[in-house]
Amino acid sequence: MTRSTPRLHQGDCIQLPDGGEDGQLYQVIGVDDRGDRCWLRAWPLARHGSPVFEVSLRQLQTAAHRRPHSATCRS
Repeated sequence: MTRSTPRLHQGDCIQLPDGGEDGQLYQVIGVDDRGDRCWLRAWPLARHGSPVFEVSLRQLQTAAHRRPHSATCRS
């Protein structure tokens, strides 16, 4: 990640840049800086869990408004 982009950490809650107006939050499950990817799941969790999906860190960096929330998602 570049210095101008806040670092993502496991447990952070974020909004995707193309997430629309619904304000859907996603929890960061894991981050691979060298592989330019991270894994997310919808937050809050669905009753039987939420599927995990992979997103490019570069995709997240392109959104100027993307900022991790100050608090982590809690189970």
